Amino acid sequence: MASGTATSKLELAPAPVRPREYCSWGRYPRVSHEAAFQPEWTDQLGAVLKSTPSSSLLAYGLGRSYGDCCLNEGRGLVDCARLNRILEADFQQGRIRCEAGASLAEILQVAVPRGWFLPVTPGTKFVTVGGAIANDVHGKNHHRAGTFGCHVRQFAIYRSDCGLVICSPEKNQDLFRATIGGLGLTGLIAWVEIQLRPIAGGYMDVETHPFQSTEEFLELTAQSDSAFEYTVAWIDCVCRRVGRGIFFRGNHSPQPGIGASSGMNVTVPFALPGWMLNRSTIKGFNIAYYFRNKSSRRKATVPYDPFFYPLDSVGHWNLMYGKRGFLQYQCVVPTQAMPKLLRLIAESGMGSFLAVLKQFGSKRSPGMLSFPRPGLTLALDFAMKGERTLALLKALDQVVLEAGGALYPAKDARMSPEMFEQSFPQWREFRQFVDQKLSSSLWRRVTGLR
Repeated sequence: MASGTATSKLELAPAPVRPREYCSWGRYPRVSHEAAFQPEWTDQLGAVLKSTPSSSLLAYGLGRSYGDCCLNEGRGLVDCARLNRILEADFQQGRIRCEAGASLAEILQVAVPRGWFLPVTPGTKFVTVGGAIANDVHGKNHHRAGTFGCHVRQFAIYRSDCGLVICSPEKNQDLFRATIGGLGLTGLIAWVEIQLRPIAGGYMDVETHPFQSTEEFLELTAQSDSAFEYTVAWIDCVCRRVGRGIFFRGNHSPQPGIGASSGMNVTVPFALPGWMLNRSTIKGFNIAYYFRNKSSRRKATVPYDPFFYPLDSVGHWNLMYGKRGFLQYQCVVPTQAMPKLLRLIAESGMGSFLAVLKQFGSKRSPGMLSFPRPGLTLALDFAMKGERTLALLKALDQVVLEAGGALYPAKDARMSPEMFEQSFPQWREFRQFVDQKLSSSLWRRVTGLR
């Protein structure tokens, strides 16, 4: 590999500072933190761990987790924003090594012009590599490629009990499995090496197909998974015809070129008034979105950005939900449970205009607490309206529990211990790998541990 920027050997930890307001992307819950460390170099991470009391810290990346898995109320954070260097890259083999604070956007910036792409990407490129591992993110190609963790070659992680540890599928395998999907609790990741996938250029060949029911969605999925690397659907959650939506499928195009992003086209300047997002406005948006895509050209070649990251063109789009923020709900359930979930949402009048439906594949992640598993996954947003919103989510929980489904911690701000137990029954095995110096608001909430 060609060498990149090297880190300095610094043994002293940076002094903790009075933290700014660190939020999750959902902006709910709003909590305060005791202190924040802002290391300049990865070598300082070990000293940060040694200098703090037990159960005091949590790494914080770009704050794109929706709930409280990136928060540590009343305790400390390690702000990894400055740990974003690309250290080594081999563009013959498609391998890249970077610090854990590097974003997927920064990797794409150097990789796409050289004919490589991320093996798996979520719906935003503004997440750190460390966060992608901690939440074992998935994308539109789960049926082909599995999760992000499936493509991690190795990483280095600082632990308070034994210093820097190198982990891979062959070395320190248990800690490797625990860290992927491990919610940032097994140590402070210093650097990561991932395997990229080759592309001809930065364009996508995309098709759109309207559907009228979950049965039709499943037919499109069955027809598409063998021929298309990426499949996903938008679903109208307020329509009386439950299950109506738009199915998107695509492949990397053989067309050369970078397919450059147009950047952010608009920014939401402040938190909008809560009354602006209501049943009528959501219904109006959904009707317009459905008929625009229903009547649009079914095949197109587009840059990768609008296909993978449509919301990244809207700066601070989370402010659309108002000052109280929003909750995202992502579950995975057996196919037969999905119509009941959709009916509950439609009848509530609180449906989301950002509703995503996909069928997960069967490829297993190496992660011990990885969320994806065979079934249908639904992800959607709800503006926080107090008890009314929480009551709906509790009703959805009951359907998920009865169906033997699971919730995604990266999107969660109110999951019960009972739901966490069903979603991740192996969490007690995982507990032995939690570093004694680390904790999070989510971990304490779902386990009762302090």
